[in-house]
Amino acid sequence: MTTLSARDVIRVGGAGLRTRPLRALLSALGVAIGIAAMVSVVGISASSRAELDRTLARLGTNLLTVAPGQTVFGKQAQLPREAAAMIRRIRPVTGAAATALLPDAHVYRNDRIPAAESGGIAVVATELTVPDLVGAAVARGTWLNGATARYPAVVLGSTAAERLGVTTLGRQVYLSGHWFTVIGMLDAAPLAPELDSSALIGWPAAARYLSFDGHPTTIYTRTEDSAVEAVRAVLAATAKPQVPGEVNASRPSDALAARQATDRALTGLLLGLGAVALVVGGVGVANTMVISVLERKAEIGLRRSLGATQGQILLQFLAEALLLSGLGGLGGLFLGTAVTGVYATVQALPMVIPIWALVGGLVATLLVGGLAGLYPAIRAGHLAPTEALASP
Repeated sequence: MTTLSARDVIRVGGAGLRTRPLRALLSALGVAIGIAAMVSVVGISASSRAELDRTLARLGTNLLTVAPGQTVFGKQAQLPREAAAMIRRIRPVTGAAATALLPDAHVYRNDRIPAAESGGIAVVATELTVPDLVGAAVARGTWLNGATARYPAVVLGSTAAERLGVTTLGRQVYLSGHWFTVIGMLDAAPLAPELDSSALIGWPAAARYLSFDGHPTTIYTRTEDSAVEAVRAVLAATAKPQVPGEVNASRPSDALAARQATDRALTGLLLGLGAVALVVGGVGVANTMVISVLERKAEIGLRRSLGATQGQILLQFLAEALLLSGLGGLGGLFLGTAVTGVYATVQALPMVIPIWALVGGLVATLLVGGLAGLYPAIRAGHLAPTEALASP
């Protein structure tokens, strides 16, 4: 009795697919879509996560913020004027700078804009070292300095500049009854997104032109990496020793980490959808193989009468199913990689596709294909030669 080598099994299985190329292509396409969905979801998620990790590595996770909480009577608390100076005395603190939201101040493109149309832009008094502490870069122009911080000069956050329609430096905006000159615009600040929609003016200018009382509303604090939690534990008591319960201390990078966790949950959902698509593709392979067995009974009977064993017939049809799903899997890997590459290029992200996703996708394809083709293969192998030859 002749035994089939692995090469012979693959050749015979491939011959079965070549006789019905369109059907094979459509069945493989179902598998390819499932694998492409899984690979692209993992790749896009991994690329986004890599960009977030790169951003955190550049900006650092040692930034803490201090803000006033509420009093025991439920009213808004105040931070002392000297809170930032007191925080700078903590030994592991490498820098601290304050900003103050001016709730009664608004900024407009000109003095003819209705007061109600403020565009959601906040006016914020700021100390000079804030951009360095939060990792905010100046996109155009310059930041405030010791001189401009005393005069009606303003630096706009990225969103504020867009809403005000400011694209050139030297333009004047109407800020609470005074004309302020735009001397700079900031890039987006991931760790301090509140600055993006703010018009930033100097601490002395706020006191001079807007009657600012000097109480900060946010203090940005950088610490040594090894002492972040220790400093966080004493920030409230340092900023307001008399009532530390009225102070909130937080770490902005925690919000980014929470967003990353949310992205992971969404990735899990999308992977589930990809798995469903893969199962649907497997059902298509099974359907193709069952129909193939029914249509090729005469071929099966002839091969059995010429000496082919049940095992050889089973291997033939199982090989067809594996080849069909394998081709679909390879196409899906290519398509998923292409989708990830296009997305990463458009979004300016590093392209990252974990090796386990590629290997796992191919293994999943072969597993689904094997399971899908197992029943038809067993059915083909158990056909009696007389029954198969008698079929029309």
